[in-house]
Amino acid sequence: MVHAFIMVKISTGEAEALSETIRGMDHVTAANVVAGDFDIIAEADADEMYDLINSVAARIRGLEEIEDTKTYICLE
Repeated sequence: MVHAFIMVKISTGEAEALSETIRGMDHVTAANVVAGDFDIIAEADADEMYDLINSVAARIRGLEEIEDTKTYICLE
């Protein structure tokens, strides 16, 4: 099992609505609006690294409102 945190910076003020969209994606276990350098932190679990990078992270980056993302894979 691979676990990751995906930091999301958005270009609009619609963080709550966007977090709901992200929360509904396959492999996403949580998406929370936060204060700081990023607007949303999403957590995701998948069987393979490929599923996280090419499925979750790529779909999040593909959303129109997304300005930047950073994906952190948990090592333990």
